[in-house]
Order: sequence, then structure tokens, then C-alpha cells
Amino acid sequence: MKLDIRIIRKRVSKKIKIGVTSWKSGPTWSAKALCEQAEIAESIGLHSYWLPENHFGDALTMPSPLTLLAAVCATTSTIKLGTVSYLLTIRHPIQAAEEVAVLDHLSEGRLILGVGRGIQDSVFRAFDLPRKDKRKRFSHNLEIMSKAWSGEAILEDAKGEAVYLAPLPVQKPYPPIWVAAFGPLALQQVGSLGLPYLASPVETLSTLQSNYAHYHRCVSEAGHKAVTTIPVMRTVYVTRNAAEADRLKLALSKTATSIVREESASVDDWTIVGDTHFVKDQLARYEDELGMTHLIASGRLPGVSSEDVIRSHSLLVECCA
Repeated sequence: MKLDIRIIRKRVSKKIKIGVTSWKSGPTWSAKALCEQAEIAESIGLHSYWLPENHFGDALTMPSPLTLLAAVCATTSTIKLGTVSYLLTIRHPIQAAEEVAVLDHLSEGRLILGVGRGIQDSVFRAFDLPRKDKRKRFSHNLEIMSKAWSGEAILEDAKGEAVYLAPLPVQKPYPPIWVAAFGPLALQQVGSLGLPYLASPVETLSTLQSNYAHYHRCVSEAGHKAVTTIPVMRTVYVTRNAAEADRLKLALSKTATSIVREESASVDDWTIVGDTHFVKDQLARYEDELGMTHLIASGRLPGVSSEDVIRSHSLLVECCA
């Protein structure tokens, strides 16, 4: 039975919160460029602005997203600020806890902390860490950070007096934590923690359906309440020009072999690119099939100017208005 697409549109709750990642604006990053992007995102009504963490690439690599977001705090006031995957495995947990708490103060409680374990072999080798221990280190560090943020003593000093983290985060007991995960073992770990799972931008919708079924089972088996925050990252572009959408889809299809593991996947299986009607239908589909509550739209698109990215973001907001 073919489902009437008009019925799907009626099911869109209009409650999906839209966030965006940074988009390319020059040969390197500057505080001015990042602040301008976040100000634009705030002005058009976006829920959040996100920065990734990556290492050892080019001048646009972002190895320290908290530092960059600290600059953005100064020129924004309402938009949430998020890290796509702040790597806990390569950091000392107390230092990381302090830096997160400081950023939560700078932003006046606007931080969403997306965390991860890391997948680049070169990162683990450079930081002299065994990759096989990444899940163990992740859990260990997150536990120490959570306790420190909650006001538990870190240790005792030479006089036997308790030492506490300061300042503590503005958000109590700590900022929202979302966990980026890729693969069944990572999903099992997220589910066992009872934290929201931040879905990959390069997995197909059908794969995400299987992932979420597995994740929700792990949450339940660990004795946690059902998690109702469902964030999904996608490559998104909204346009009123059909030819422009087709050109971008063709460009994205050429990159698919290097980033999408499912050979039979079409561009529409892992992106949302098209006119407003198509995008509304896709948003309704993701909400209906995954329970998606937050969409984080990637802004780095081949051959798309900064002006066109901003125009797309504005249209995306309209799709959820």
C-alpha cells in the first residue's frame, strides 16, 4: 500500500530542533568567521551551532572545539553551542571537566556536549594510546568527569582535606551529554549509559533504524528510562532550484564511495537535499521512523557558496515553522 505523502506531512510535529555545523568561509578559521556564522544561525532562528573535533588535516582542522566555541560565546546570547564529538579518550578527565565547566559559564549554560571515542588510528598513535582501550578509557573518563561536575571530591590534599572541581557547570549537574557512536559495540556502550545517541551523518536511514532498535534495547536492558532525545546528523541542503539540487546530489554521489559503507545506497538514503516539499517530507519520515527530535545539518557542501548555505538554512527553518 502506497502511503499518501500528504498524510506524512500532516504528521510533522514542527517540534524538531534544527542545528547546523560550521561551514567553510575561507582558507582557515578565525574568531570573526565563526562568530559571524553563529550570529547568522541565531538570527534566523536555529536551535544550535556545532563544531566537530578532528586532527591532522589542513588549515580547517578543528582539534580544539571548546576553544573555538569560547570565541562564539561572546557574540551570541540564545543559540545553543555544541561539540559534535569531543574526544574524551585523548584527554585527562579532570582537565577536560574543568574546560567544559568554564565553557558552560562563558556561554551562560548554552553548551551541549557531544562526546566520542575517536576513530582515527593516527590520533591514538600520536597521543600514544592503545586504540583497543578506547571504550574503557571513554567510560572511565566520563565517570570521573560526571562525579567531579556533580560536586564529589576529586581527591584529598596533603592535609587530608577534600579537593573539589571549580567552577562547577552552570547546568546541573552538568551540560547535556550526547554520545556519537558508530558500530554495534559503540551503540551498546551508549545504551548502557542511558545517554542520547548522536547518529552518524554517513549511515543510511535503514541502517539508522536498525541502530536505534539495537540502542533502545541496550538502554532498556541496562535498566534506564527510555531516552526521548533523538539527535541525527545529516547532509542537508534546501533549494527552490531543482537543477541546483540535482547538481549537488551528483557531486555528493561521487564522494559516497569514500564515506558511505553501503555500496547500494543512493544519495537520498543518507542526505536530505531538495526543495522545501521534499525536505518537509523527509523530516516527517525521519521523525516518524526514528523519532528524531534534533537535526544537525552539515554545512560543508561541495561547490556551494557560503551565501547559498545560509539561504538553505533559512529555508530549513521555514520547513519546521
